Amino acid sequence: MARTLRMTLAQLNPTVGDLAGNVAKAHAAWQDGKAAGADIVYLPEMFITGYQVQDLIMKPVFAETAMQAVHDLARDCADGPMLGIGGPMRSEAGLFNAYFICDGGKVTATILKHERPNDGVFDEVRLYEQGPIHGPYSVNGVRVGTPICEDAWHPDVAEALAETGAEVLFVPNGSPYHRNKFDVRLSHIVARVRETGLPAVYLNMVGGQDDQVFDGGSFALNADLTMPVKLPVFDEVITHIDLQEGDGGWHVVALDHAAHPNEWEQDYRVMVEALRDYMGKTGFKKVLLGLSGGIDSAIVATIAVDALGSENVRCVMLPSEYTSQASLDDAEDIAKRLGCRYDYVPISGPRAAVTEALGPLFEGLEADITEENIQSRLRGLLLMALSNKFGEMLLTTGNKSEVAVGYATIYGDMSGGYNPIKDMYKTRVFEQCRWRNANHRDWMAGPSGEVIPVSIIDKPPTAELREDQKDEDSLPPYELLDGILEMLVDREASVADCVAAGYDRETVKRVEHLIYISEYKRFQSAPGARLTERAFWLDRRYPIVNRWRDPS
Repeated sequence: MARTLRMTLAQLNPTVGDLAGNVAKAHAAWQDGKAAGADIVYLPEMFITGYQVQDLIMKPVFAETAMQAVHDLARDCADGPMLGIGGPMRSEAGLFNAYFICDGGKVTATILKHERPNDGVFDEVRLYEQGPIHGPYSVNGVRVGTPICEDAWHPDVAEALAETGAEVLFVPNGSPYHRNKFDVRLSHIVARVRETGLPAVYLNMVGGQDDQVFDGGSFALNADLTMPVKLPVFDEVITHIDLQEGDGGWHVVALDHAAHPNEWEQDYRVMVEALRDYMGKTGFKKVLLGLSGGIDSAIVATIAVDALGSENVRCVMLPSEYTSQASLDDAEDIAKRLGCRYDYVPISGPRAAVTEALGPLFEGLEADITEENIQSRLRGLLLMALSNKFGEMLLTTGNKSEVAVGYATIYGDMSGGYNPIKDMYKTRVFEQCRWRNANHRDWMAGPSGEVIPVSIIDKPPTAELREDQKDEDSLPPYELLDGILEMLVDREASVADCVAAGYDRETVKRVEHLIYISEYKRFQSAPGARLTERAFWLDRRYPIVNRWRDPS
Protein backbone atom coordinates (compact mmCIF):
# COMPACT_ATOMS: atom_id res chain seq x y z
CA MET A 1 0.00 0.00 0.00
CA ALA A 2 1.38 3.43 -0.98
CA ARG A 3 2.51 5.66 1.85
CA THR A 4 0.69 8.93 2.48
CA LEU A 5 1.37 12.05 4.52
CA ARG A 6 -1.09 14.73 5.62
CA MET A 7 0.15 18.24 6.41
CA THR A 8 -1.87 21.07 7.92
CA LEU A 9 -0.68 24.46 6.68
CA ALA A 10 -1.56 27.37 8.97
CA GLN A 11 -1.21 30.59 6.96
CA LEU A 12 -1.85 32.87 9.94
CA ASN A 13 -1.26 36.40 11.24
CA PRO A 14 0.92 36.62 14.39
CA THR A 15 1.55 39.77 16.42
CA VAL A 16 5.10 40.76 17.32
CA GLY A 17 5.68 40.29 21.04
CA ASP A 18 2.28 38.75 21.78
CA LEU A 19 3.65 35.37 22.81
CA ALA A 20 0.45 34.24 24.53
CA GLY A 21 -1.72 35.28 21.57
CA ASN A 22 0.59 33.59 19.07
CA VAL A 23 0.66 30.41 21.16
CA ALA A 24 -3.15 30.41 21.27
CA LYS A 25 -3.31 30.72 17.46
CA ALA A 26 -0.79 27.93 17.03
CA HIS A 27 -2.65 25.65 19.44
CA ALA A 28 -5.97 26.28 17.69
CA ALA A 29 -4.35 25.41 14.34
CA TRP A 30 -2.91 22.23 15.89
CA GLN A 31 -6.38 21.25 17.13
CA ASP A 32 -7.74 21.84 13.62
CA GLY A 33 -5.05 19.59 12.21
CA LYS A 34 -5.72 16.95 14.84
CA ALA A 35 -9.42 16.90 13.90
CA ALA A 36 -8.42 16.53 10.23
CA GLY A 37 -6.11 13.60 10.93
CA ALA A 38 -2.91 15.46 10.07
CA ASP A 39 0.50 13.93 10.65
CA ILE A 40 2.02 17.37 11.24
CA VAL A 41 0.77 20.93 11.61
CA TYR A 42 3.07 23.63 10.23
CA LEU A 43 3.21 27.34 11.12
CA PRO A 44 5.40 30.02 9.49
CA GLU A 45 8.89 31.25 10.31
CA MET A 46 9.34 33.01 13.70
CA PHE A 47 5.63 32.60 14.39
CA ILE A 48 5.97 32.38 18.16
CA THR A 49 7.41 35.92 18.37
CA GLY A 50 5.83 37.44 15.29
CA TYR A 51 8.02 38.82 12.51
CA GLN A 52 10.04 40.96 12.09
CA VAL A 53 11.12 41.47 15.69
CA GLN A 54 14.18 43.59 14.82
CA ASP A 55 16.31 44.43 17.88
CA LEU A 56 13.66 43.16 20.32
CA ILE A 57 15.12 39.71 19.69
CA MET A 58 18.45 40.87 21.19
CA LYS A 59 16.85 41.25 24.62
CA PRO A 60 17.80 37.97 26.34
CA VAL A 61 14.65 37.74 28.45
CA PHE A 62 12.45 38.05 25.35
CA ALA A 63 14.24 35.30 23.44
CA GLU A 64 14.29 33.01 26.48
CA THR A 65 10.59 33.56 27.17
CA ALA A 66 9.79 32.80 23.53
CA MET A 67 11.81 29.58 23.68
CA GLN A 68 9.97 28.52 26.81
CA ALA A 69 6.66 29.25 25.07
CA VAL A 70 7.65 26.78 22.33
CA HIS A 71 8.45 24.07 24.88
CA ASP A 72 5.17 24.73 26.73
CA LEU A 73 3.29 24.54 23.42
CA ALA A 74 5.01 21.23 22.61
CA ARG A 75 3.87 19.88 25.97
CA ASP A 76 0.28 20.98 25.35
CA CYS A 77 0.30 19.41 21.87
CA ALA A 78 1.54 15.99 22.97
CA ASP A 79 -1.61 14.02 22.19
CA GLY A 80 -1.94 14.40 18.46
CA PRO A 81 -0.03 15.43 15.33
CA MET A 82 3.49 16.75 15.30
CA LEU A 83 3.91 20.53 15.24
CA GLY A 84 6.37 22.74 13.37
CA ILE A 85 6.78 26.36 14.47
CA GLY A 86 9.36 29.11 14.01
CA GLY A 87 11.01 31.00 16.84
CA PRO A 88 14.35 32.11 18.28
CA MET A 89 17.02 29.77 19.60
CA ARG A 90 19.46 31.22 22.11
CA SER A 91 22.40 29.21 23.38
CA GLU A 92 26.08 29.57 24.22
CA ALA A 93 26.73 29.51 20.46
CA GLY A 94 24.63 32.66 20.00
CA LEU A 95 21.20 33.70 18.80
CA PHE A 96 19.59 31.88 15.87
CA ASN A 97 16.48 32.09 13.71
CA ALA A 98 15.16 28.58 14.29
CA TYR A 99 12.38 26.18 13.40
CA PHE A 100 11.21 23.70 16.02
CA ILE A 101 9.69 20.27 15.38
CA CYS A 102 7.57 19.11 18.30
CA ASP A 103 6.43 15.51 18.87
CA GLY A 104 5.08 13.63 21.88
CA GLY A 105 5.24 16.67 24.15
CA LYS A 106 8.83 17.63 23.38
CA VAL A 107 10.94 19.52 20.87
CA THR A 108 12.51 16.68 18.91
CA ALA A 109 14.38 18.65 16.23
CA THR A 110 15.67 22.20 15.97
CA ILE A 111 16.61 23.56 12.54
CA LEU A 112 18.79 26.67 12.52
CA LYS A 113 18.55 29.08 9.59
CA HIS A 114 21.70 28.96 7.47
CA GLU A 115 21.26 31.71 4.86
CA ARG A 116 20.40 35.01 6.54
CA PRO A 117 18.88 37.78 4.39
CA ASN A 118 20.73 41.04 4.75
CA ASP A 119 19.18 43.38 2.19
CA GLY A 120 16.03 45.44 1.82
CA VAL A 121 14.05 45.29 5.05
CA PHE A 122 16.13 42.40 6.42
CA ASP A 123 19.08 42.74 8.78
CA GLU A 124 19.54 39.14 9.91
CA VAL A 125 23.34 39.00 9.68
CA ARG A 126 23.39 41.63 12.42
CA LEU A 127 20.84 39.81 14.57
CA TYR A 128 21.44 36.08 14.13
CA GLU A 129 24.34 33.65 13.89
CA GLN A 130 24.60 31.38 10.86
CA GLY A 131 23.28 27.94 11.63
CA PRO A 132 24.74 24.72 10.22
CA ILE A 133 22.91 22.92 7.43
CA HIS A 134 20.54 20.50 9.17
CA GLY A 135 19.50 17.08 7.95
CA PRO A 136 15.91 15.90 7.43
CA TYR A 137 13.60 14.77 10.23
CA SER A 138 10.97 12.04 10.20
CA VAL A 139 7.23 12.64 10.01
CA ASN A 140 5.31 9.37 10.17
CA GLY A 141 8.27 7.67 8.53
CA VAL A 142 8.68 10.28 5.78
CA ARG A 143 11.94 12.24 5.73
CA VAL A 144 11.18 15.96 5.48
CA GLY A 145 13.81 18.64 4.94
CA THR A 146 13.16 22.21 6.05
CA PRO A 147 15.03 25.13 4.48
CA ILE A 148 13.92 28.23 6.40
CA CYS A 149 12.83 31.06 4.08
CA GLU A 150 16.11 32.49 2.69
CA ASP A 151 17.60 28.98 2.78
CA ALA A 152 15.34 28.18 -0.17
CA TRP A 153 16.62 31.19 -2.15
CA HIS A 154 20.02 29.51 -2.49
CA PRO A 155 20.88 25.99 -3.68
CA ASP A 156 23.15 24.75 -0.87
CA VAL A 157 20.64 23.88 1.87
CA ALA A 158 18.10 22.14 -0.35
CA GLU A 159 20.81 20.16 -2.15
CA ALA A 160 22.32 19.01 1.15
CA LEU A 161 18.90 17.92 2.39
CA ALA A 162 18.29 15.91 -0.77
CA GLU A 163 21.72 14.30 -0.47
CA THR A 164 21.01 13.28 3.14
CA GLY A 165 17.75 11.55 2.31
CA ALA A 166 14.98 14.15 2.32
CA GLU A 167 11.91 12.98 0.41
CA VAL A 168 9.90 16.21 0.69
CA LEU A 169 10.87 19.87 1.26
CA PHE A 170 8.84 22.08 3.58
CA VAL A 171 9.75 25.81 3.55
CA PRO A 172 8.42 28.07 6.37
CA ASN A 173 8.52 31.78 5.55
CA GLY A 174 8.11 35.30 6.81
CA SER A 175 8.18 36.93 3.38
CA PRO A 176 6.73 40.46 3.16
CA TYR A 177 4.95 41.89 0.14
CA HIS A 178 6.34 44.00 -2.58
CA ARG A 179 4.81 44.35 -6.01
CA ASN A 180 5.02 41.09 -8.04
CA LYS A 181 6.71 39.25 -5.13
CA PHE A 182 4.87 35.96 -5.74
CA ASP A 183 6.67 35.47 -9.06
CA VAL A 184 10.02 36.03 -7.34
CA ARG A 185 9.26 33.42 -4.69
CA LEU A 186 7.98 30.95 -7.24
CA SER A 187 11.10 31.24 -9.37
CA HIS A 188 13.31 30.30 -6.40
CA ILE A 189 11.20 27.30 -5.43
CA VAL A 190 11.08 26.13 -9.05
CA ALA A 191 14.90 26.18 -9.02
CA ARG A 192 15.08 24.14 -5.79
CA VAL A 193 12.57 21.58 -7.05
CA ARG A 194 14.36 21.27 -10.37
CA GLU A 195 17.75 20.82 -8.63
CA THR A 196 16.61 18.27 -6.06
CA GLY A 197 13.77 16.46 -7.85
CA LEU A 198 11.73 16.78 -4.64
CA PRO A 199 8.26 18.29 -4.13
CA ALA A 200 8.25 21.51 -2.07
CA VAL A 201 5.60 23.02 0.18
CA TYR A 202 5.97 26.77 0.75
CA LEU A 203 4.15 28.33 3.74
CA ASN A 204 4.06 32.09 4.27
CA MET A 205 2.47 34.19 7.01
CA VAL A 206 -0.06 36.99 6.59
CA GLY A 207 -0.69 40.28 8.37
CA GLY A 208 0.78 43.73 8.87
CA GLN A 209 3.80 44.67 10.96
CA ASP A 210 4.79 48.34 10.96
CA ASP A 211 5.50 49.12 7.28
CA GLN A 212 5.44 45.52 6.06
CA VAL A 213 2.53 43.30 5.10
CA PHE A 214 3.02 39.54 4.85
CA ASP A 215 0.82 38.45 2.00
CA GLY A 216 0.53 34.68 2.34
CA GLY A 217 0.07 33.10 -1.07
CA SER A 218 1.40 29.74 0.17
CA PHE A 219 1.76 27.02 -2.45
CA ALA A 220 3.20 23.62 -3.31
CA LEU A 221 5.18 22.42 -6.31
CA ASN A 222 5.55 18.84 -7.42
CA ALA A 223 8.71 17.44 -8.94
CA ASP A 224 7.22 17.87 -12.42
CA LEU A 225 6.85 21.61 -11.60
CA THR A 226 3.06 21.50 -11.54
CA MET A 227 1.42 23.54 -8.77
CA PRO A 228 -1.15 21.38 -6.94
CA VAL A 229 -1.78 23.91 -4.14
CA LYS A 230 -2.10 27.70 -4.30
CA LEU A 231 -3.57 29.49 -1.29
CA PRO A 232 -5.07 33.00 -1.31
CA VAL A 233 -3.09 36.13 -0.63
CA PHE A 234 -3.59 38.18 2.57
CA ASP A 235 -6.24 35.89 4.11
CA GLU A 236 -5.74 33.69 7.15
CA VAL A 237 -6.22 30.10 5.98
CA ILE A 238 -5.78 26.67 7.55
CA THR A 239 -5.53 24.04 4.82
CA HIS A 240 -4.91 20.30 4.93
CA ILE A 241 -2.87 18.87 2.08
CA ASP A 242 -2.12 15.26 1.25
CA LEU A 243 1.08 13.82 -0.16
CA GLN A 244 1.27 10.38 -1.74
CA GLU A 245 4.22 8.22 -2.66
CA GLY A 246 4.31 6.79 -6.17
CA ASP A 247 6.82 5.17 -8.47
CA GLY A 248 8.49 8.52 -9.13
CA GLY A 249 8.60 9.59 -5.47
CA TRP A 250 6.30 11.83 -3.48
CA HIS A 251 3.74 14.24 -4.91
CA VAL A 252 1.18 16.64 -3.46
CA VAL A 253 -2.45 15.90 -4.25
CA ALA A 254 -4.09 18.80 -6.06
CA LEU A 255 -6.56 21.16 -4.37
CA ASP A 256 -8.64 23.96 -5.86
CA HIS A 257 -6.47 27.00 -6.62
CA ALA A 258 -7.11 30.43 -5.17
CA ALA A 259 -7.02 33.21 -7.77
CA HIS A 260 -4.48 35.94 -7.04
CA PRO A 261 -5.62 39.47 -7.96
CA ASN A 262 -3.66 41.91 -10.12
CA GLU A 263 -1.10 44.37 -8.75
CA TRP A 264 -3.61 47.23 -8.38
CA GLU A 265 -5.84 45.16 -6.12
CA GLN A 266 -2.88 43.76 -4.20
CA ASP A 267 -1.37 47.22 -3.64
CA TYR A 268 -4.69 48.52 -2.39
CA ARG A 269 -5.20 45.49 -0.17
CA VAL A 270 -1.73 46.04 1.32
CA MET A 271 -2.57 49.64 2.23
CA VAL A 272 -5.85 48.55 3.83
CA GLU A 273 -4.36 45.60 5.73
CA ALA A 274 -1.32 47.60 6.84
CA LEU A 275 -3.51 50.27 8.42
CA ARG A 276 -5.98 47.76 9.86
CA ASP A 277 -3.25 45.73 11.57
CA TYR A 278 -1.25 48.78 12.64
CA MET A 279 -4.35 50.05 14.40
CA GLY A 280 -5.44 46.74 15.84
CA LYS A 281 -2.00 45.67 17.03
CA THR A 282 -1.22 49.04 18.65
CA GLY A 283 -4.65 49.38 20.27
CA PHE A 284 -6.03 52.36 18.37
CA LYS A 285 -9.69 52.15 17.32
CA LYS A 286 -10.32 55.36 15.38
CA VAL A 287 -8.48 57.68 13.01
CA LEU A 288 -8.80 61.22 11.77
CA LEU A 289 -7.26 63.07 8.85
CA GLY A 290 -7.27 66.47 7.24
CA LEU A 291 -9.51 66.29 4.19
CA SER A 292 -8.40 68.97 1.73
CA GLY A 293 -10.53 68.16 -1.28
CA GLY A 294 -7.40 66.85 -3.02
CA ILE A 295 -6.67 63.37 -4.31
CA ASP A 296 -4.17 62.25 -1.65
CA SER A 297 -6.42 62.86 1.34
CA ALA A 298 -9.31 61.41 -0.65
CA ILE A 299 -7.63 58.06 -1.18
CA VAL A 300 -6.34 57.95 2.41
CA ALA A 301 -9.87 58.56 3.69
CA THR A 302 -11.13 55.77 1.45
CA ILE A 303 -8.42 53.37 2.63
CA ALA A 304 -9.23 54.24 6.23
CA VAL A 305 -12.93 53.56 5.77
CA ASP A 306 -12.20 50.29 3.97
CA ALA A 307 -9.87 49.25 6.79
CA LEU A 308 -11.83 50.41 9.84
CA GLY A 309 -15.39 51.24 8.84
CA SER A 310 -16.88 54.69 8.35
CA GLU A 311 -17.89 54.98 12.00
CA ASN A 312 -14.21 54.98 12.98
CA VAL A 313 -13.01 57.70 10.59
CA ARG A 314 -13.20 61.46 11.18
CA CYS A 315 -12.51 63.81 8.25
CA VAL A 316 -11.66 67.43 9.03
CA MET A 317 -11.69 70.30 6.53
CA LEU A 318 -9.45 73.18 7.71
CA PRO A 319 -9.94 75.92 5.11
CA SER A 320 -8.05 79.17 4.73
CA GLU A 321 -8.82 82.11 2.50
CA TYR A 322 -6.99 80.28 -0.30
CA THR A 323 -9.22 77.21 -0.17
CA SER A 324 -11.40 77.11 -3.27
CA GLN A 325 -15.12 76.45 -3.25
CA ALA A 326 -14.43 73.40 -5.40
CA SER A 327 -12.21 71.96 -2.67
CA LEU A 328 -14.84 72.65 -0.02
CA ASP A 329 -17.49 70.96 -2.13
CA ASP A 330 -15.31 67.98 -3.01
CA ALA A 331 -14.23 67.36 0.58
CA GLU A 332 -17.79 67.38 1.87
CA ASP A 333 -18.88 65.22 -1.06
CA ILE A 334 -16.39 62.42 -0.45
CA ALA A 335 -17.07 62.43 3.30
CA LYS A 336 -20.76 61.92 2.56
CA ARG A 337 -20.04 59.20 -0.01
CA LEU A 338 -17.87 57.35 2.48
CA GLY A 339 -20.36 57.89 5.30
CA CYS A 340 -17.82 59.19 7.81
CA ARG A 341 -17.90 62.15 10.16
CA TYR A 342 -17.05 65.50 8.59
CA ASP A 343 -15.88 68.44 10.71
CA TYR A 344 -15.24 71.99 9.54
CA VAL A 345 -12.53 74.00 11.36
CA PRO A 346 -11.47 77.24 9.58
CA ILE A 347 -7.90 78.38 10.25
CA SER A 348 -8.34 82.03 9.30
CA GLY A 349 -8.62 83.17 12.92
CA PRO A 350 -5.59 81.23 14.22
CA ARG A 351 -3.59 82.32 11.19
CA ALA A 352 -4.41 85.97 11.83
CA ALA A 353 -3.31 85.56 15.44
CA VAL A 354 0.03 84.03 14.40
CA THR A 355 0.55 86.73 11.78
CA GLU A 356 -0.10 89.41 14.41
CA ALA A 357 2.26 87.77 16.90
CA LEU A 358 5.08 87.55 14.37
CA GLY A 359 4.34 90.92 12.78
CA PRO A 360 6.94 92.95 14.69
CA LEU A 361 9.67 90.43 13.81
CA PHE A 362 8.65 90.03 10.15
CA GLU A 363 8.12 93.76 9.54
CA GLY A 364 9.64 94.89 6.24
CA LEU A 365 10.16 91.35 4.94
CA GLU A 366 8.42 89.93 1.89
CA ALA A 367 5.92 87.11 2.36
CA ASP A 368 7.35 83.76 1.22
CA ILE A 369 7.11 80.06 1.99
CA THR A 370 7.20 80.89 5.69
CA GLU A 371 3.63 82.18 5.58
CA GLU A 372 2.55 79.13 3.58
CA ASN A 373 4.08 76.77 6.12
CA ILE A 374 2.32 78.56 8.97
CA GLN A 375 -0.97 77.45 7.44
CA SER A 376 0.16 73.85 7.16
CA ARG A 377 1.53 73.81 10.72
CA LEU A 378 -1.64 75.32 12.10
CA ARG A 379 -3.56 72.49 10.48
CA GLY A 380 -1.16 69.98 12.01
CA LEU A 381 -1.56 71.58 15.44
CA LEU A 382 -5.35 71.52 15.28
CA LEU A 383 -5.47 67.95 13.99
CA MET A 384 -3.12 66.79 16.74
CA ALA A 385 -5.31 68.55 19.29
CA LEU A 386 -8.30 66.58 18.02
CA SER A 387 -6.21 63.42 18.11
CA ASN A 388 -5.27 64.03 21.74
CA LYS A 389 -8.77 64.98 22.83
CA PHE A 390 -10.61 62.09 21.20
CA GLY A 391 -7.93 59.39 21.19
CA GLU A 392 -8.01 59.12 17.39
CA MET A 393 -4.76 58.46 15.53
CA LEU A 394 -3.92 61.10 12.95
CA LEU A 395 -3.19 59.82 9.45
CA THR A 396 -0.80 61.72 7.24
CA THR A 397 -1.41 61.82 3.50
CA GLY A 398 1.81 62.49 1.57
CA ASN A 399 2.43 60.34 -1.50
CA LYS A 400 5.87 58.96 -2.41
CA SER A 401 6.56 61.74 -4.91
CA GLU A 402 6.08 64.40 -2.21
CA VAL A 403 7.96 62.37 0.40
CA ALA A 404 10.87 61.96 -2.04
CA VAL A 405 11.36 65.65 -2.81
CA GLY A 406 10.23 67.12 0.51
CA TYR A 407 7.09 68.72 -0.89
CA ALA A 408 5.48 68.61 2.53
CA THR A 409 5.76 70.67 5.69
CA ILE A 410 7.48 69.05 8.62
CA TYR A 411 5.36 69.47 11.78
CA GLY A 412 2.53 70.44 9.44
CA ASP A 413 0.93 68.11 6.93
CA MET A 414 3.59 65.54 7.84
CA SER A 415 2.12 65.26 11.35
CA GLY A 416 0.55 61.90 12.06
CA GLY A 417 1.05 58.32 13.17
CA TYR A 418 0.73 56.40 9.89
CA ASN A 419 0.78 57.10 6.16
CA PRO A 420 -0.98 54.49 4.00
CA ILE A 421 0.26 55.96 0.69
CA LYS A 422 3.87 56.69 1.66
CA ASP A 423 5.22 54.27 -0.97
CA MET A 424 2.84 55.17 -3.83
CA TYR A 425 3.94 57.70 -6.44
CA LYS A 426 1.48 60.44 -7.34
CA THR A 427 0.78 59.13 -10.83
CA ARG A 428 -0.19 55.75 -9.33
CA VAL A 429 -2.45 57.50 -6.80
CA PHE A 430 -4.62 58.73 -9.67
CA GLU A 431 -4.88 55.23 -11.18
CA GLN A 432 -5.46 53.63 -7.78
CA CYS A 433 -8.41 55.98 -7.19
CA ARG A 434 -9.90 54.97 -10.53
CA TRP A 435 -9.39 51.31 -9.64
CA ARG A 436 -11.18 51.72 -6.30
CA ASN A 437 -14.12 53.49 -7.90
CA ALA A 438 -14.54 50.58 -10.30
CA ASN A 439 -14.01 47.75 -7.82
CA HIS A 440 -15.34 46.57 -4.49
CA ARG A 441 -14.35 43.48 -2.50
CA ASP A 442 -15.67 41.68 0.56
CA TRP A 443 -12.63 42.74 2.61
CA MET A 444 -13.50 46.42 2.14
CA ALA A 445 -15.60 47.91 4.93
CA GLY A 446 -16.50 50.96 2.83
CA PRO A 447 -19.31 51.33 0.29
CA SER A 448 -19.13 50.22 -3.32
CA GLY A 449 -19.38 52.48 -6.35
CA GLU A 450 -17.79 55.82 -7.16
CA VAL A 451 -16.67 56.79 -3.66
CA ILE A 452 -14.00 59.25 -4.86
CA PRO A 453 -15.60 62.05 -6.90
CA VAL A 454 -14.24 62.28 -10.44
CA SER A 455 -13.83 66.03 -9.91
CA ILE A 456 -11.13 65.27 -7.32
CA ILE A 457 -9.30 62.92 -9.67
CA ASP A 458 -9.46 65.28 -12.66
CA LYS A 459 -8.47 68.61 -11.12
CA PRO A 460 -4.85 69.86 -11.15
CA PRO A 461 -3.07 69.12 -7.83
CA THR A 462 -2.60 72.11 -5.54
CA ALA A 463 -1.67 72.74 -1.91
CA GLU A 464 -3.84 75.93 -1.93
CA LEU A 465 -1.44 77.83 0.32
CA ARG A 466 -1.44 80.96 -1.88
CA GLU A 467 -3.55 82.45 -4.65
CA ASP A 468 -3.88 80.27 -7.79
CA GLN A 469 -1.18 77.87 -6.57
CA LYS A 470 -0.49 74.63 -8.48
CA ASP A 471 1.98 71.87 -7.60
CA GLU A 472 3.64 72.35 -10.99
CA ASP A 473 4.64 75.87 -9.90
CA SER A 474 7.22 74.21 -7.63
CA LEU A 475 7.76 70.77 -9.18
CA PRO A 476 8.06 69.22 -12.63
CA PRO A 477 4.80 67.68 -13.88
CA TYR A 478 4.17 64.47 -11.93
CA GLU A 479 4.48 62.25 -15.00
CA LEU A 480 7.98 63.64 -15.51
CA LEU A 481 8.88 63.80 -11.81
CA ASP A 482 7.81 60.21 -11.10
CA GLY A 483 9.80 58.88 -14.04
CA ILE A 484 12.94 60.55 -12.69
CA LEU A 485 12.22 59.41 -9.12
CA GLU A 486 11.73 55.81 -10.19
CA MET A 487 15.20 55.92 -11.73
CA LEU A 488 17.01 57.80 -8.93
CA VAL A 489 15.24 56.16 -5.97
CA ASP A 490 13.92 52.77 -7.03
CA ARG A 491 16.74 51.84 -9.40
CA GLU A 492 19.58 53.93 -7.86
CA ALA A 493 20.33 55.23 -11.37
CA SER A 494 22.87 57.97 -12.04
CA VAL A 495 22.11 61.40 -13.44
CA ALA A 496 23.76 60.25 -16.67
CA ASP A 497 21.40 57.26 -16.80
CA CYS A 498 18.42 59.61 -16.50
CA VAL A 499 19.75 61.90 -19.23
CA ALA A 500 20.33 58.88 -21.46
CA ALA A 501 16.70 57.91 -20.86
CA GLY A 502 15.63 61.28 -22.27
CA TYR A 503 15.27 63.50 -19.21
CA ASP A 504 16.61 67.05 -19.10
CA ARG A 505 19.85 67.16 -17.08
CA GLU A 506 19.00 70.39 -15.25
CA THR A 507 15.64 68.95 -14.16
CA VAL A 508 17.26 65.70 -13.03
CA LYS A 509 19.91 67.56 -11.01
CA ARG A 510 17.20 69.64 -9.36
CA VAL A 511 15.23 66.52 -8.41
CA GLU A 512 18.41 64.83 -7.13
CA HIS A 513 19.13 67.86 -4.94
CA LEU A 514 15.60 67.85 -3.51
CA ILE A 515 15.86 64.14 -2.68
CA TYR A 516 19.08 64.59 -0.72
CA ILE A 517 18.11 67.72 1.20
CA SER A 518 14.80 66.12 2.25
CA GLU A 519 16.37 63.17 4.06
CA TYR A 520 15.91 64.84 7.46
CA LYS A 521 12.19 65.11 6.81
CA ARG A 522 11.89 61.43 5.92
CA PHE A 523 13.85 60.53 9.04
CA GLN A 524 11.06 62.10 11.11
CA SER A 525 8.12 60.99 8.98
CA ALA A 526 5.41 58.52 9.93
CA PRO A 527 5.75 54.88 8.87
CA GLY A 528 3.70 53.72 5.92
CA ALA A 529 2.73 50.64 3.92
CA ARG A 530 5.58 49.14 1.87
CA LEU A 531 4.59 48.47 -1.75
CA THR A 532 7.95 48.35 -3.53
CA GLU A 533 11.48 47.10 -2.96
CA ARG A 534 12.69 50.68 -2.39
CA ALA A 535 10.32 52.10 0.16
CA PHE A 536 11.51 54.96 2.36
CA TRP A 537 12.57 53.51 5.71
CA LEU A 538 14.33 50.15 5.95
CA ASP A 539 14.75 49.60 2.20
CA ARG A 540 16.59 52.86 1.62
CA ARG A 541 18.86 54.16 4.38
CA TYR A 542 20.72 57.35 3.52
CA PRO A 543 22.66 59.77 5.75
CA ILE A 544 20.96 63.01 6.73
CA VAL A 545 24.20 65.00 6.43
CA ASN A 546 25.39 64.37 2.89
CA ARG A 547 27.26 66.73 0.56
CA TRP A 548 27.76 64.23 -2.26
CA ARG A 549 26.07 64.93 -5.58
CA ASP A 550 26.34 62.89 -8.75
CA PRO A 551 28.88 64.66 -10.98
CA SER A 552 27.68 62.95 -14.18
